[in-house]
Amino acid sequence: MQARKELSDFLRSRRDRLRPEDVGLTSVGRRRTPGLRRTEIAHLAGISVDYYVRMEQGRDGRPSPTVLEALSRVLGLDEDERSHLYTLARSEPAPRRANSDEEVRPSVRRLLELLNPSTPAFVVGRRMEVLAWNDLAVALLTDFEACRPPLRNMVWHGFCDPAARQLYVDWEQMARQELAHLRVAVGRYPDDPGIVALVGELFLKSEDFRQWWENHDVQDRSHGLREFDHPLVGKLELHYESLSVPGVLDQKLVTYTADKGSPSQAALEALAAAAAETKRAHAEREAGPENRVAAPGG
Repeated sequence: MQARKELSDFLRSRRDRLRPEDVGLTSVGRRRTPGLRRTEIAHLAGISVDYYVRMEQGRDGRPSPTVLEALSRVLGLDEDERSHLYTLARSEPAPRRANSDEEVRPSVRRLLELLNPSTPAFVVGRRMEVLAWNDLAVALLTDFEACRPPLRNMVWHGFCDPAARQLYVDWEQMARQELAHLRVAVGRYPDDPGIVALVGELFLKSEDFRQWWENHDVQDRSHGLREFDHPLVGKLELHYESLSVPGVLDQKLVTYTADKGSPSQAALEALAAAAAETKRAHAEREAGPENRVAAPGG
């Protein structure tokens, strides 16, 4: 009984130290108690509210490693705290954490560079996270560098980036497709804590996601046509291809191309020119006046 009380107190103390903004939530109104609510922790961890309440009250005997990993991530536990959680919950040491980062080979990154500036291209991993990209992909879609890694994700971009609803002409079709891709990933990796966490966060942030998730639609990423209404260059119709990266499980290279000689190709070229000019101007600002190359005749 003492171990269960220790687990209860530990979970509550770690929940109380978190603020909504620490996990990407918006704080609305005055909260009666500090920290996150139990419902928020449960949704972020991808477990039922009742299950988490029983854990925090010391009424659940032996939670699975998958649940403990999800709670470790949501509660922001360091290695010592994570080990303590395992000891309290399962009376055993925590398993060693594998390196969960999906590395993109240098040769694939070089390929992204070579595709720039004619072809927007990026690499996604099994959790739909964007692992690498080129400049034209940023100009077309969003500034991936500015997104912190857990949110550098195509499903998150589709449902939680307000600009996406204006960027995609048929936003609902795009969002439903990305959700269906995520459903495939859930089926392949049901115990992946990153996928569980992503689904939990999307449940909290998007009413559309909550509603459509219950349909259990699945679709593997492949190819198709996507229409954009870009704020700089207007309408584009682009073909996308999703190609498996050889030798790496569940990494996809995604490219967008326009029909040769089409208005969309002209718009894509204009976007590439604008992106190159923005990058050049940024490099000049970073270099400072003393390192700038003088214009010919200047």
